[in-house]
Amino acid sequence: MKKQLITFIGLLMVCTLAHAHHGSSISYDTNKLWSTWATVVQFNYMNPHPTMVFERKVENGVVERWVCELLTNPSMMARQGWTKQKVEQGLQSGSRVKLTLATSRAGGFSGIVMMMESADGEPIGGGKASGAIDLDGKAGGLQPKGEIVLPGQENHP
Repeated sequence: MKKQLITFIGLLMVCTLAHAHHGSSISYDTNKLWSTWATVVQFNYMNPHPTMVFERKVENGVVERWVCELLTNPSMMARQGWTKQKVEQGLQSGSRVKLTLATSRAGGFSGIVMMMESADGEPIGGGKASGAIDLDGKAGGLQPKGEIVLPGQENHP
């Protein structure tokens, strides 16, 4: 009886841990990556994934504000040299970064940062993301087709 109880508790723990982590492909279209230059508004170095708010200037000088999470986590960033202290200095408000993103499957100004580089080209806590389309300056980035109308874009194709 005791052995069965221990086995049950062990299985329950494994199931809970497996359920606690999520796949990014569910929420974000990671098969359609795009890149852009952006200005950091706010960066939150937190578990399980850091988050950031950034702005990007697009056609006609319009500024889009995006909210994203990073695919990476703080421990991976720290192993690559991006400790919390370095992030607070290097990714403070106003910093320019090059982002490789996957837009939310729901559309809008939300996504996941697959890769990030500083203005000097230094990788920031991310892996390699190949095949991204350069959409710097293109309004809306890479949105899901026919699934959403962007705020302020109601009368535009």
